[in-house]
Amino acid sequence: MDGKISNLLVENFGQSYSEILGIDLRGRNDGEIFKWFLASVLFGAPISETSAIRTFKCFEKHRVLTPEKVLETGWNGLVGILDEGGYTRYDFKTSDKLLEVMGNLTEKYGGNLNLLHEQSSGSYDLEKRLKDLGKGIGDVTVSIFLRELRDVWEKADPKPTPLVILSAKNLGMTKRESPKEALGELKEFWRRNEVPGATFINFETALLRLGKGFCRKAKCRLCVLREYCLAAKSA
Repeated sequence: MDGKISNLLVENFGQSYSEILGIDLRGRNDGEIFKWFLASVLFGAPISETSAIRTFKCFEKHRVLTPEKVLETGWNGLVGILDEGGYTRYDFKTSDKLLEVMGNLTEKYGGNLNLLHEQSSGSYDLEKRLKDLGKGIGDVTVSIFLRELRDVWEKADPKPTPLVILSAKNLGMTKRESPKEALGELKEFWRRNEVPGATFINFETALLRLGKGFCRKAKCRLCVLREYCLAAKSA
């Protein structure tokens, strides 16, 4: 049964966000990793996935895909791109954030996120260095960014977000409240129930989408995993 749950999760919700955006992280190319970082900042706000994706595509259209180009574009230019993508509610705040973060990334690491990773002593230090780039980079953005780099950066091992833990608990994969302990149980579950052609990244992404789209909203009746859900059975 656990294997069927893994298959349903990955099949319905497991496509990675970087893949959706056409970003290839496998080669550790700094340009591709930066594009994913920019996208992660956009995904990190409490805004719909559709709006974040559309806004990233606007950055692509205007070729603002490096720290240098972000800084050159300036505050007004960034607000214009964000508004074009429908990011209007957070346009001013996000423009401030992007300029601060790109300035620090350029000053401290020459704009190179691979260098930031190389200089980190471990997973905790990696997360701290990312957060230190600017006050707008918090736990959610760091988790989004590093989740899809697990197979690329050896020090990338972020803790699962509350939505991942919520859906995992509903499916009986973990009973842990501690993100660190929950991560260990999720890795063990995946080790025993891997889906051919998929990775733990796909599995964790699927749990996030399930939590965001169904568990958080109690949409049990519409969920393809409802027959395996503890919350649905107790409702």
